Amino acid sequence: MELAAILVFMPTWFLVSISPGMCMTLALSLGIAVGLRRTLWMMAGEILGACAVAALCVLGLAQLLLRWPLAFSSIKWLGGAYLLYLGVQLWRSRGNLAIGIGEQHSPSRLQLFSQGLLTAMANPKAWAFCLAILPPFIDFERPLFWQLLVMLLLIGVSEFIAMTIYASGGRSLRRLLERENGAAILNRISGSLMAAVGLWLWLS
Repeated sequence: MELAAILVFMPTWFLVSISPGMCMTLALSLGIAVGLRRTLWMMAGEILGACAVAALCVLGLAQLLLRWPLAFSSIKWLGGAYLLYLGVQLWRSRGNLAIGIGEQHSPSRLQLFSQGLLTAMANPKAWAFCLAILPPFIDFERPLFWQLLVMLLLIGVSEFIAMTIYASGGRSLRRLLERENGAAILNRISGSLMAAVGLWLWLS
């Protein structure tokens, strides 16, 4: 990518990243539930998923998924069901993510990573934006590898910054409500957000 293309692509994609969506809502929810540091594992999965979606779209493999809609729908339904289950558990102040209710165990790094990866890969918004935005920035008369590498690095940085903002907001909300003994309220807010992401996957 030329410098001029990079300077246009960076703010364009950051606006896509920072806009409210499934992954940002999940980052906010986990920021409330487990804090920013633990949410970094989900963010790593989301960045990998977002970069994979971008690479597939640039390489034209997205057309293959359109030929097998059942496979894509299955990912969406399974991911949505899991997030909805976690949301209900949080509402009831149960499960690994619940805050301040009895002896709780934090979700594993792999679980958090998988949540981010699955949500990013099953996010229709990501596929739509990648298919619409990325091709104009690719010069197909030049080697594709280096252009794609630069594009994926910019996407990864943009997604990381946006999710950090959302997760930090969730952490701040947690600290505020913890001072007021609001563990149940925190669980319900986080659970509602997570369930909303699950329903969003189902309905999108």
